[in-house]
Amino acid sequence: MKETNESMLMTVRKIFTDYLQQHNLRKTPERFAILQEIYSTNGHFDIEELYNKMKDNKYRVSRATLYNTIDLLLDCNLVIKHQFGHNCAQYERSYKFRQHDHFVDLETGQVLEYCDPRLMEIQKTIEDALGVEITQHSLVFYGHKKK
Repeated sequence: MKETNESMLMTVRKIFTDYLQQHNLRKTPERFAILQEIYSTNGHFDIEELYNKMKDNKYRVSRATLYNTIDLLLDCNLVIKHQFGHNCAQYERSYKFRQHDHFVDLETGQVLEYCDPRLMEIQKTIEDALGVEITQHSLVFYGHKKK
């Protein structure tokens, strides 16, 4: 059964609340507004895009608060960070997000997502061969669109 946006938001909010409690961190409205904004966003974003989106939606959140909250969300596995070869880190939500990898167009910087089930077979082979459990992976191809 597919989880609705509202129930997913409630779930990630609970995960984040539990994380903050376990680490004796404050449960501020700003942190939860950032979480909600991220889980209302499809695709990748950087801090500046998130800052502008929150400002457009009338949230008063500093860039420092955004960076600090992103660090917390990374730590509790609700957000994943990508470096696609340029200086600006990009992020995306990670809770119940389908497994996918990326292609970066070197001319435009556009990031395309794709899913190839063979990669999961490779992951399973590596886990069996090394006796490990892979909890996440990153595969990025770089190139140009064919003309």
